[in-house]
Amino acid sequence: MIYFDNSATTKPYKEVLNSFMKVAEDYFGNPSSLHKIGGQAEKLLHQARNQTANLLGVKPSEVIFTSGGTESNNLAIKGVAMAHRDRGRHIITTSLEHASVQSPMQQLETLGFEVTYIDPDQNGFISAEKIRSALRKDTILVSVIHVNNEVGTIQPVSATGRMLKDFPKVIFHVDHVQGVGKVPLDFYQAGVHLSTISGHKFHGLKGTGALFVKEGVRLSPLLSGGNQEWRQRSGTENVAGVVAMAKALRMTKELEKQKKREMGIVMSRLRAGIEKIKDITVHTPEDGCAPHILNFSVPGLKAETLVHALEEKDLIVSTTSACSSKRKAASRTLLAMGVQRKEAESAIRISLSYSNTEKEAETAAEVIEKTVNHLREVVKR
Repeated sequence: MIYFDNSATTKPYKEVLNSFMKVAEDYFGNPSSLHKIGGQAEKLLHQARNQTANLLGVKPSEVIFTSGGTESNNLAIKGVAMAHRDRGRHIITTSLEHASVQSPMQQLETLGFEVTYIDPDQNGFISAEKIRSALRKDTILVSVIHVNNEVGTIQPVSATGRMLKDFPKVIFHVDHVQGVGKVPLDFYQAGVHLSTISGHKFHGLKGTGALFVKEGVRLSPLLSGGNQEWRQRSGTENVAGVVAMAKALRMTKELEKQKKREMGIVMSRLRAGIEKIKDITVHTPEDGCAPHILNFSVPGLKAETLVHALEEKDLIVSTTSACSSKRKAASRTLLAMGVQRKEAESAIRISLSYSNTEKEAETAAEVIEKTVNHLREVVKR
């Protein structure tokens, strides 16, 4: 099987699974308990926080462990909105955001907040100047995805952060879920106040994630109770999960140094093979994109039909974001880029990991070409 759906989720590293099992079995105590078993769990939690912070280039006190990207995005967006609503109720985001950003924005709109959505150009890029033009005196938050999860475009996070330094009351949130381990981001240099990561996107376990909260940024918690995670996220910590996530992050960062160039070669082979197929439209630009995502459309074929046909040949790909694919709706990202609805409805996303090879890329391109040609013949009959 060739697995090319790593933006939806990645296969956990064996070492990560072993780490989880070891901690879950031998260090099962509640880290808030006073006894020795609780103290052992607390120590492991502290070590995982230090390691995660070090890998992200931030302070341990700026790392809040969560259940994943969705919770982290909700905590960042709703947390800022509720904590700063007396100062302003205007928020700026983009039309390219993941559902876990878009949906909280829609919820806030029902509560009296006003959200401005910045559209991308036809290549899927947002302009920092457009964001600047949308700023108002009552703007409290700007939220921009780093790497788009559907087409892979890298948004101008650093340029936006530098621009926002002229507006010190505006908080800057970045969804870094698809960038971790593939596209580096220095939170401090980029002027980021809040940033989201999700463990299962870099070979950790589902149900693990973190939110970077820069020192001094005030949030209203989503979950209240026992005051864990610096009083920002109550609930007994998933110690085994966060230890495993820290290990996965370390291993992925090491692979990034060793294999990022190789991943680029694999993607180039894959792209070249797909571009040779007649009447296929590639939506991912050649420049300014992450090395692991490729999005293309096959006009005249339904995306879900092609996904299932490729699965029968042991090639695993996806349609839109995994969080939206079962709705069979056209990609919001592609529509925002000006792609026609029928073409957007036929879009396929391929996403790599560092374990994918050039041979897999060549095989996949051949399988896609044969499958597309076969399905086109079936449609003609």
